[in-house]
Amino acid sequence: MRYCIVGAGFSGAVIGRALAQAGHDVLVVDERSHVAGNCHSQRDSETGVMTHVYGPHIFHTADERVWAYVQQFGVMRPYRHRVQAVSGGLVYSLPVNLLTINQFFRKALGPEDAAALVASKTRKIPEPANFEEQALSMIGPELYEAFFRGYTRKQWGLDPTRLPASILKRLPLRFNFDDSYFAHPHQAMPERGYTELVAAILDTPRLELRLGAKFEDLTEPFAHVVYSGPIDRYFDYSSGRLGYRTLDFEVFRAKGDYQGSAVINYCDEATPFTRITEHKHFAPWEKDQFEGTILYREFSRSCGPNDIPYYPIRQTDEEAMLRKYVDRAMATPGVTFVGRLGSYRYLDMDVTIGEALTASDGMLKRIAGGAEIPTFFAPPLTGH
Repeated sequence: MRYCIVGAGFSGAVIGRALAQAGHDVLVVDERSHVAGNCHSQRDSETGVMTHVYGPHIFHTADERVWAYVQQFGVMRPYRHRVQAVSGGLVYSLPVNLLTINQFFRKALGPEDAAALVASKTRKIPEPANFEEQALSMIGPELYEAFFRGYTRKQWGLDPTRLPASILKRLPLRFNFDDSYFAHPHQAMPERGYTELVAAILDTPRLELRLGAKFEDLTEPFAHVVYSGPIDRYFDYSSGRLGYRTLDFEVFRAKGDYQGSAVINYCDEATPFTRITEHKHFAPWEKDQFEGTILYREFSRSCGPNDIPYYPIRQTDEEAMLRKYVDRAMATPGVTFVGRLGSYRYLDMDVTIGEALTASDGMLKRIAGGAEIPTFFAPPLTGH
């Protein structure tokens, strides 16, 4: 049996490898000239710094299966992600923690007093219906205005009242001095970059990798297609284009250490970019080797037909459009939709890999039993 995997990111690589190792012939096709999708990393030719070409990606997980899986294909070096934020001309620590609270309110409070202070400023909203209500009920108007309102408007191009509360729920609020951005037990970066990690996953007998090729141009027959591209593109946008945000990067270089941090958010709405990322800090084990440094200013905007989709917006109209595509997909035999684009959901890397492993298990079980392969292994109409 020959299978086609569309997309050489984590979803396609994990599923393609599983099918090939089970004895099936697999073609993995990607229209880009490299593997790893938006996780693609490469050495900057001028500075030598390992660069996250499409913006930074941080590996963090509590899923032991996923953690064990990625370690088979490259050395994962410990990395603790920390973020600073500029608001009103001052620098603070994010996510909001005890240091942030004391800095912002010019206090010297302990955990209990800080929690009481924040609680006194929050608004009682039993079931927040949107991002703004979630923020007001979680941290109150002052911290919300300083760190989230302007940044969110720049990032999403929408008023926070039009965004789901679930976006903010992903961010912690801490009443200690822990400034780690993530709380997962496993946090790391691949020593040789994500592209080499994904290439190692794809490096297995019976798997053919074809780069710079579009799925739409293929004429070969396949037993089944696993599609990790945009679900609306598969159906030629017949019901319209699903909404995404995309990113533009203003790349600049300097000597030494430019900002002393991997990421600094710029929260004021008057600042046109959302953040500056300094890529040498994503590999702290080697950052002192390089005299130069490379940085990205990030600008977020609406995704056009020729842009790279980054973040699904999932407003009400997008959810209605997605339902049409899901219904059509369910009526289309011979294809399974996976990943962030295939299911139109915001997914972290570890969730993407975990879902791909689950899909691989399910596909192999059904192939062995002669059963039909499902259209979705992760339902796109649930969750954000």
